[in-house]
Amino acid sequence: MSLFFALLTVTTNVVVVTIVVLAIAGRWSPTAARHLGRIEAVLGEPAIFLAGLVALVATLGSLYYSEVAHFTPCLLCWYQRIAMYPLAVILPIAAFRRDRGIWRYVVPVAAIGAAISIYHYQLQRFPDQASVSCSVEAPCALTWVWQLGYISIPFMALSAFALIVTLLLVGRTAPAWEPDGSGRGSHDDLDTGPAQGRG
Repeated sequence: MSLFFALLTVTTNVVVVTIVVLAIAGRWSPTAARHLGRIEAVLGEPAIFLAGLVALVATLGSLYYSEVAHFTPCLLCWYQRIAMYPLAVILPIAAFRRDRGIWRYVVPVAAIGAAISIYHYQLQRFPDQASVSCSVEAPCALTWVWQLGYISIPFMALSAFALIVTLLLVGRTAPAWEPDGSGRGSHDDLDTGPAQGRG
């Protein structure tokens, strides 16, 4: 299972790095901008659903490690779970409701989770640091999983948070659409409140 999760992490890394590089290069290169536009066209509409799927897989993966593999989660692991677990519920609901504005609430939470993951990962790499968050029973510097020479559980979490943020930022520019399938291509429509269209 750890190898499977590691391969998912590599795929996640490739997607995030590709989109970020194209977004940066697209400022100067029309070719990169066109490629980014194609990706946005493909991922834009299902972006919230895909982000919810990422959060769900990350949640189930963390539960597998603690409840099946019996890896004791440390305090930093719990902080990352606090950031991830609600997203596995909120994002599917937002996808069902076609709520493109959900990125405003989810991105800050995912960014906080990513920051904790970065700190946890570097703590594993440099375990001699004094950390008030570590305990003897569940030390934060302990590496339960180490795959492909760089992937640990905090790195998996970081990758999931990064992909969620990337997908939501891509999806926020996608044309909003109504349940009856009628599309609306204006960016102004993306920010409308629930009262729009009511007589």
